[in-house]
Amino acid sequence: MAARTKTTAKPRPAYRCTECGNQLPKWVGRCPECNAWGTVEEYGAVPVRTTAAGPVSAPARPIAQVDGQVATARSTGVPELDRVLGGGLVPGAVVLLAGEPGVGKSTLLLDVAAKAASAQHRTLYVTGEESAGQVRLRADRINALSDHLYLAAESDLGAVLGHIETVGPGLLILDSVQTIASAELDGAPGGPAQVREVAGALIRASKDRGMATLLVGHVTKDGQIAGPRLLEHLVDVVLSFEGDRHARLRLIRGVKNRYGATDEVGCFELHDEGIAGLADPSGLFLTRRDKPVPGTCLTVTLEGKRPLVAEVQALMVDSQIPSPRRTTSGLESPRIAMILAVVERHGGVKLGKQDIYTATVGGVKLSEPSADLAIALAVASSSSDTPLPSNLVAIGEVGLAGEVRRVTGVQRRLAEAHRLGFTHALVPPDPGKVPPGMKVVEVADIGEALRAIPGRRRAAAKPRGEAPSAPPTPRRAAAAPPVTAYPEELMEGWEPVDSDELR
Repeated sequence: MAARTKTTAKPRPAYRCTECGNQLPKWVGRCPECNAWGTVEEYGAVPVRTTAAGPVSAPARPIAQVDGQVATARSTGVPELDRVLGGGLVPGAVVLLAGEPGVGKSTLLLDVAAKAASAQHRTLYVTGEESAGQVRLRADRINALSDHLYLAAESDLGAVLGHIETVGPGLLILDSVQTIASAELDGAPGGPAQVREVAGALIRASKDRGMATLLVGHVTKDGQIAGPRLLEHLVDVVLSFEGDRHARLRLIRGVKNRYGATDEVGCFELHDEGIAGLADPSGLFLTRRDKPVPGTCLTVTLEGKRPLVAEVQALMVDSQIPSPRRTTSGLESPRIAMILAVVERHGGVKLGKQDIYTATVGGVKLSEPSADLAIALAVASSSSDTPLPSNLVAIGEVGLAGEVRRVTGVQRRLAEAHRLGFTHALVPPDPGKVPPGMKVVEVADIGEALRAIPGRRRAAAKPRGEAPSAPPTPRRAAAAPPVTAYPEELMEGWEPVDSDELR
């Protein structure tokens, strides 16, 4: 009888998602953790490891005995960036700033590097995308020169760590994390493995030295941060730098912040001499006119905790095609379609054969529902060719049943409008405390809001040769809806339009 031989089973290959790092026993086309397609790759067998207890770096202490002063934030010298960070940069914190190409990330961080540099806290600026001479030219243009600002152009992780050892900075700025690679790993710079290795090494260096680090990140076509999603989990703060390259306004939003709130927004203005913070950016969103024009309405939006006065515009023209155009800029198309349906159904404004164009002023993007009422009034104003008063703001969310709903922060919005000189406002019921001297009208539905439009609609001229329209069908007698009694001083000089005249 032949001797039985013992065979050793081959290790089963394992698979890992290059986007989120999730490990899987077999290959799948879509990662079940992050729902990314085509990111699962084979990387070998999963070794079975057991970790024994080892020495500790420091004994555990009661939390009350831990010194919290070491985590005190230090100002970056840019107040708008400090606002988003929660007061400044915490020693040892790692911040990831992501944005589209050309939005101004490098310009902003070079300005931060110069203002934060001091004899006690040196700043090291490492660029992997440009040469040192190019960065110097930008520094001359924006006046970002300092004797304590050190500049290096490197693309190797080992060289970057060597500069950190030599300079001993209190602040490190790396532009960008996708351009640095480690010689210990295979793969091109910007790959998932390289990004993880570079970020991990810099995070360890930051925590060990108490050095604040600012990492610049690229974004994909859909606006997501490029690289593995694990990068966002590793860093302490994730900031999103937004803005239209054709507009001057730039916004920094907090996506993640372990040291503060994520509902703050920093506003900046990009100009030829660099980038500057805007403590009061509402002026960028308004159009200066000698007299009001039809199709415009002002609203107050909240960007984080900051109220901003913005202007929405609407233009209606007779359509020359069977399917009228609905074009938006700075506004969400699905929400505009909903508002137009509500205005036509519950406001009696005929929009079926009109091309409608809606937009914002100054490149601002309005996504919160508080601008619904202003959009509806702008559309009705353009339809009736009746301008709204220049000192009026409209705040409120419009529902599908035509009701005007409350939104958060109405008092803060009214206070900001009053500070900028606006004296009248249309708001949902129960707005709370109203600033002294400001006249507020509460509207419960879209019909009441449209009846507040002053003036009369200009009679539409009929084309030549058009047959006279048939007489209207008599309606059954019905109880007239109650008309809101507006204060006389608010409606001074206004001629409220009846809802039937808007049909």
